[in-house]
Amino acid sequence: MNNKNIKVIISRFLRILRLGLMTILGIWIAGILLFSFLPVPFSAVMVERQIGAWLSGDFSYVAHSDWVSMDDIAPAMALAVMAAEDQKFPEHWGFDVEAIQSALSHNERNEHRIRGASTLSQQTAKNLFLWDGRSWLRKGLEAGLTAGIEVVWTKRRILTVYLNIVEFGDGVFGVEQAAQHFFHKPASRLTRSEATLLAAVLPNPHQFKVNAPSGYVLRRQQWILRQMSQLGGDDFLQQHGLK
Repeated sequence: MNNKNIKVIISRFLRILRLGLMTILGIWIAGILLFSFLPVPFSAVMVERQIGAWLSGDFSYVAHSDWVSMDDIAPAMALAVMAAEDQKFPEHWGFDVEAIQSALSHNERNEHRIRGASTLSQQTAKNLFLWDGRSWLRKGLEAGLTAGIEVVWTKRRILTVYLNIVEFGDGVFGVEQAAQHFFHKPASRLTRSEATLLAAVLPNPHQFKVNAPSGYVLRRQQWILRQMSQLGGDDFLQQHGLK
């Protein structure tokens, strides 16, 4: 193969790569715009889990969520995930700089106990558009998508999408399915105790179980309840237009 043919192959490859990247970018932009008002039918993490199950031979696994509006979710659930995962959610622009600095400092001292600092906005961007796991590439893409979501969506919309796609257990996605699966009731009727138990298994519902809570999960549930009271309960949601 001569140099001319090699150059032609490289040129075609780069053209295809560029087209592929532009297509993915276009899908992301369209997704951000459309999902600012349309229900989200599925997330990238749901697709990843489903394909992973099929590849492992588990054809009984179904990654599924039932979309509900914020009006059909108990206020305690919205408050619980903020108390547990991102107490500055109504105030930041997608990133909690102080939490990031604290996590970096902690991770330098504890290499085997890595702490994250993802906001609910970042988690929503990752769950909806990207894959699971840790890498600088994914974090970079996540940052760009988070910024886009924060510009286009309201905080109420971000919280609504997050609660509808977040994973609460194997094949259990979204607060409506979680409420039905674990408590046999709709998300609108979740109690504070039930909402905080769901929030307590985040962000690792494969290690921590709602239906078999460990001592750690129960202690975290009580901590979340205290944090909810300190935030101000329903008044906190009302004040920030999240109720």
